[in-house]
Amino acid sequence: MLTELTAGRFTLRGASLGGMYTSLHVPELDACFDVGVAVRSAAAVERLFLSHAHVDHVGALATLLGMRGLSGVKAPLKIHLPEGVEGTLAESLRVLSGLHRWPLTFEAIPMRPGDEVRLRGKRFVRAFKTYHPVPSLGYAVFERVSKLKPEHADLPGARIGELRRSGADIFDVVERPLLAYATDTLPEVLHHEPWLGDVSTLILECTFLDERKTIHAARAGCHIHLDELLSHHAMLRNDRVVLMHFSQIYKPGEVRAILDQRLPSTLRDRVIPFLPATDDQWWN
Repeated sequence: MLTELTAGRFTLRGASLGGMYTSLHVPELDACFDVGVAVRSAAAVERLFLSHAHVDHVGALATLLGMRGLSGVKAPLKIHLPEGVEGTLAESLRVLSGLHRWPLTFEAIPMRPGDEVRLRGKRFVRAFKTYHPVPSLGYAVFERVSKLKPEHADLPGARIGELRRSGADIFDVVERPLLAYATDTLPEVLHHEPWLGDVSTLILECTFLDERKTIHAARAGCHIHLDELLSHHAMLRNDRVVLMHFSQIYKPGEVRAILDQRLPSTLRDRVIPFLPATDDQWWN
């Protein structure tokens, strides 16, 4: 059932089936995005970023916390989640801890659009607004690096070193967007967050792909239909676009065939469907 692929600098390991489960483990970030299934390799991650609290995205959280206990992980899992969800989540885990007869420990960190958390090194995660019927967020991973200001670009290295040691302001701090995760959302997120088109690897839901569901039906559930994504495809300048959260009405082979047929060549070469290798690994 689990899928693993490489997208730029990152490994994506997990599963995503619309309405059933979504969970992505990114080992290079020591983090998971959603936990509709508990990925064993993610048992010791430092952080979990929850997009929203629908069961197919959070339903295996207690299992993941239990796995951490079995694995001897002492540090509580840091759970980043939309502000306002933390109280209900804590209450549900309190009840499950009673059933489990063992404390399911965690640290809830409510986030609002624009809030940031620092990862290791120069990497950060920033929350942004997504469009779903319940409180929801997307998450962008970026790094901040120092770049020599243009007016100093022609200076010899020795002179740059002197200026650095003197404390002179010769660098600009710039952000490099590495990865963004946006699931269970209307396509309006691309208009409200146009910078998503410049992220190196964009992970984006695309639940419905053809006439079996209309755009109206997709929008009623606040999901993206391929027809609407195609109308926005010029905005997707990304090196890679990982599409996921496909509806269970499609088999993996169908998804690949539809994408091959319908995506323009300028986009198809950059799209990676997050799918199991064969149809018999799909949910039945």
